[in-house]
Amino acid sequence: MLDMFQLPFMVQAFAAAVITGVLLSYLGVHVVGRGIVFVDLALGQISSLGVAFAAYIGTGLTTIPLVFTLTGALLMSFLNIRDKRLKQEAIIGIFYAFASALTVLLISKTPHGDSDIQEVLFGNILSISWQQISNVGIVFGAIALVQLIFAGKFFKLTESFENGENHLVGIFNVWNFLFYISIGLAIVYAVKINGVIPVFSYLIIPAVSAIMLSKNKIAVILIAVLISILGGFFGLDFSFHFDFPAGASVVAVLGGIFIICAAFKIIRDLIFKKSVTEQPAH
Repeated sequence: MLDMFQLPFMVQAFAAAVITGVLLSYLGVHVVGRGIVFVDLALGQISSLGVAFAAYIGTGLTTIPLVFTLTGALLMSFLNIRDKRLKQEAIIGIFYAFASALTVLLISKTPHGDSDIQEVLFGNILSISWQQISNVGIVFGAIALVQLIFAGKFFKLTESFENGENHLVGIFNVWNFLFYISIGLAIVYAVKINGVIPVFSYLIIPAVSAIMLSKNKIAVILIAVLISILGGFFGLDFSFHFDFPAGASVVAVLGGIFIICAAFKIIRDLIFKKSVTEQPAH
């Protein structure tokens, strides 16, 4: 099982998967708690739109995606839907669909359109270099430090969303703004490595799986981080041994872990319900 680490590019791929997966799974706990699971897909697609636009004009392959993503994150931080007939997810979904359409239109004009779309969706983690890993590590380390220092503020804000009190946040909230900037920066760098779909999976699947297994906040974070590491390891191992695309393999393994967690929760709830009903009445 560890023989894949005999190849340097697999070691680099796993290092990149751990760095991106750990932070994304932590941020995912906030994303799921706030009920904005589309935000990562939307920001990821906006980042890809930036890449496609930069490729189309032939310059700014690093700066343009960053500007696009941070602009999208800034706009989403101002979203505060007061009409009960509308949900924030619906507006974010429109961002995603619009950015996806523009990305496809731009990529269709590049010489290798089909392969470019595939790389946008699932990335190319097997070609990552140590220099790229170092750059991502610095950015992700800075984001993690901000999240750690102000963890109380971020969790308090997330709890307000969970309790349906997001209308009290106001039009502009500095912690909401910092959260969106953090997730925007994380996504723009993670998408370059992993692609849109794996980034979405790292953000959502570990967090949802962990929430199904525990109600303790710290336990949820630890479980989500562990699932992201296991998903990266077994996904790359599956890709290595059976010659499947790495990004899709990681997503498939994460999906499998989610199914196992969901089955465990169903069985546990049934056992608990049965034990309660069998207790003698007093």
